[in-house]
Amino acid sequence: MQDNATEVTAAGIARLAGVGRAAVSNWRRRHADFPKPVGGTETSPSFALAEVEAWLRKQGKLAEVPLRERVWQQLAGHPEGPLSALVHTGCVLLLIHERPTVWLDASAGSDARLAAILSGALDQVLVPRLGGPAGPGGRAGRGARGAGVEPGPEGAGEKGASDAGGVNAGGGAGGVNEAAHAGAVNAGARADRVNAGAGSLGVNAAVDAAGVNAGADADRVNPALTTPAVNTSPTPSPVNTPPTLHTRHPVHAVPASPTVPASPTAPALRTPTGPQLLLSAPLLRGAAELAAEMGARQAFEFLLGRHLDANPRQYTLTPAELAGLMADLAGPARTVLDPACGTGALLRAVATRPEQELYAQDSAPDLAAISALRLALHSRAAVRAAAGDTLRADAYPGLRADVVLCHPPFNERNWGHDELAYDPRWEYGFPARTESELAWVQHALARLTDGGTAVLLMPPAAASRRSGRRIRADLLRRGALRAVVALPVGAAPPYNIPLHLWVLRRPDRAPATPEVLLVDTGRFAGEGRGGPDWEAVREAVTDAWGAFTRAGHLAERPGLARSVPVIDLLDDDVDLAPARHLPPAAVADGAEQLTRVRERLGATLRLTADLTPPPADPSPAARWPLTTIGELARGGALVMRTGGNGGHARVPVLTDHDVLAGTAPSGTLPESEEEAVLTEAGDVVVPVLGGGSVARVIDEATGGAVLGRNLVLLRPDRTALDPWFLAGFLRGTANNRQASSYASTATRLDVRRLQLPRLPLEEQRRYGDRFRALDAFERALRHASRLGEQLVRGMYDGLTDGTVAPG
Repeated sequence: MQDNATEVTAAGIARLAGVGRAAVSNWRRRHADFPKPVGGTETSPSFALAEVEAWLRKQGKLAEVPLRERVWQQLAGHPEGPLSALVHTGCVLLLIHERPTVWLDASAGSDARLAAILSGALDQVLVPRLGGPAGPGGRAGRGARGAGVEPGPEGAGEKGASDAGGVNAGGGAGGVNEAAHAGAVNAGARADRVNAGAGSLGVNAAVDAAGVNAGADADRVNPALTTPAVNTSPTPSPVNTPPTLHTRHPVHAVPASPTVPASPTAPALRTPTGPQLLLSAPLLRGAAELAAEMGARQAFEFLLGRHLDANPRQYTLTPAELAGLMADLAGPARTVLDPACGTGALLRAVATRPEQELYAQDSAPDLAAISALRLALHSRAAVRAAAGDTLRADAYPGLRADVVLCHPPFNERNWGHDELAYDPRWEYGFPARTESELAWVQHALARLTDGGTAVLLMPPAAASRRSGRRIRADLLRRGALRAVVALPVGAAPPYNIPLHLWVLRRPDRAPATPEVLLVDTGRFAGEGRGGPDWEAVREAVTDAWGAFTRAGHLAERPGLARSVPVIDLLDDDVDLAPARHLPPAAVADGAEQLTRVRERLGATLRLTADLTPPPADPSPAARWPLTTIGELARGGALVMRTGGNGGHARVPVLTDHDVLAGTAPSGTLPESEEEAVLTEAGDVVVPVLGGGSVARVIDEATGGAVLGRNLVLLRPDRTALDPWFLAGFLRGTANNRQASSYASTATRLDVRRLQLPRLPLEEQRRYGDRFRALDAFERALRHASRLGEQLVRGMYDGLTDGTVAPG
C-alpha cells in the first residue's frame, strides 16, 4: 500500500490513539515491536502511518479516528509535502464537484487503476475550468471563455503553445499532455491521436489502441478503454513539487518541457501525472469520503485551513472580514484581478455574477495553484491563474479588468527597481526603491479598464513617506486616488500597526471639483488581541463611501470621515494619513462618554467599599503539618499541567499577562501537533515567571480557554481539595519566596515546591470563602483603577482638544 509513505509524528500518534504524548514515549521504550522511525530527526522522529495504525490496532489501542483527522494526517504526512498533497486533493475534489460519476468509475478498483485513469479524467475538468495563463506576448483569451481555452502567442492553437507557458502544452517528451509542435492541440505524433505524446516517454501517451486517453480515430477524444496503460512513463516530469519555504516570493519553478524556452510566468496548475497520483491515492480516497460527508468545497476549505493554521509564520493572510470589506468597496464586477493572490481570499470574497472572470497571479507557484482550485470550487466563474513575479513578469499585460483587489507584499526593496525603469506602467512617476507599494498601485491602475476600481491594502507609511510624495500628488491631480481608509490596529498582519485601504479609479474623465474621501476607523479597535469590531468598521466605511460616490462630497463626520479638496492636500508633504485631516469627535459625544465613565466609576467605588475586608482578628501563629504541590500531584489529589501548545482548534488563549491583570483570555498560539491544555471552571492557574505571588481560580466565563505559555494549571480533586483554599495559600509571599529560583534577569517559580497545610475539607472551605471574598475585592479595585485611568485620560484629551469646557 502506498499509504506506507505517509508519515506521522509522535504527537500525531497520540491523537490517533486518544492519549497524551508521554504515553507514546512509554510505548516506544516498553515495546520492542513498536514501529521504527522512518524520518524526521532524532529529537522529533516520524513514523510510517500504516505501520503505526497496524501496531495500535494489534495492541487494542487504536481509538475510533474521526475521518477529518485521518485525512489531515495523510495530507500533513504526505511524502511530497502538504502543499503538493493539497494540490492533488484539490484537483480530485474539483473532479468530484464537477463530475462525480467519473470519480466513482475511476475509484472502483485498485490504486494503480485509479492513478492510471485519473490523470486523463482530471484533464477533462481542469482545462475547461482553469484554462491556462497567457504568455508574455498577450492577454488571456476571452473569446473562448466558456470552454476555458487560452490562445498562445503568434497564432498557436488553443491550449497548445511552445512558449506560452500554457497548461497541457509543450513540445518535448518530458511534458504532460504535450503537443509535438506549437500549433497542435493536445495532439500526439499522429493527427488522429488525442492526448498522445510524441514518443515513448510522453505522459498520457497512447502506445496502442488499448491505451486510455487515446483516440482511435479523429472524432474520438479521451475515450476510456479497458486497459489502464496510462501515465506509465518511466521518467515523468515532476509537477508541483513542494518547496522548502512558502512565501509570496518564487520558491521553485514549475518544470517546463526540455524543448520549450523557460517563461517568466508559468501556469498555476498542471495536471498531476499517474505516478504522482499513485503516491496520493490513499489520501484522495479519504478526501472523497470527506467530500461525501461535508461537500467538496467545504472539504478543501477544511484541509487548507488546517494547513494554514499549522504554519502561521509562512503565510501573510488577508482576514475574511477585511477581504469582504475590500470587495464591497470595489463593487460588483465581471472581470476581477488579484496580482498577489496568495490563497485567493480576496477573489473568493467577490460577489458572483454571470460570465464572471477571475484572474490571479502569485510568485509562489503552490499558492497560485491552490488559489486556482479554491476559486474553481467556490464559484462557476472562469478562473485564470499564473505563477510568477507580477511586477517583473506580468502574466496578463493586455488585461483590462473592471476591478483589481490586492494585498501586496510590504517594504520590498528588491521589487525590480533597476530593471523596470522604463516600464509603461509608471504613468504617475517612477517609484523609488523604497516605494514598492506605489509600484503595486500603478500596476493595479494599469490593469483597469477606464472607470474601473482598485482597492489595495497599504502600510500607513505609504501615505506620508517623502520619497513617494510626487507620485501621491500626481494620483491626486489626475483623480486616480479616491479614498484612503485607516483601519483599526489588529485588522490584518502586521497586527501592531493601523493599515490603510487605498481606493483608486482609472480616470475616464477629470473630475470637475476633485475631492478625496478620508476615513479613520481607529475607534473600532478591539480590546486585547480579539481584533476590531468588524461590523462597525464595515458599516462606517461602506456608508461613507456610498454617500461620497453618490454626491462626490461628504460632509464632516467628526473623528470618523470627511472629503477633502485635492488642492488642500497638495502641499510639500502630500500627507494622506486620515487622522491628520479629520476634525476631533463631537463635543457632545466626548462629554457624554466621560459622564458614563464617571457614573461607572462611582458605582464601582461603592462596590469596592462594600467589599472591603473586615478588621483582621489576631490569632496565634498556626503550626500546620505541610505538604507540597508535588506530593499532592503524585498522590492523585490534583493534576498538574503546563501550557504553551495551541493544538488545532482556534480557541482564545489565557496568557500570563491575563492572569496577572485579571482580564479575559486575550492571547493566541500557533497551531501545533501537541495537544492544547483547556481550562475548566475550578482550575487554579499559576504564572511561573516574574516573581509575583499570583494564583487565579478559573470561573465559568474563562473555562474552555487554552492554557498559554509560562503558566501551570492545577486541577484539584474536589473531594480532597477546595480550589479557593488551594489558590489562597499559593499566594503567600513566604511560600513563593521559598519555591522560587533566581537568574540574572528573571525569577522562576517551581510550582511543585509550593507548600499547602494539611487541613480537613470543611476547614479548607472556611479559608476558601475568605479567599474568594478577597478576590472579589481585588477585582473591584482593578476595575476601579481602569475606569479611573480612562476618566483621567478622557478629561486630559477633552480639555486639550476643546471638546470639554474647563469650568
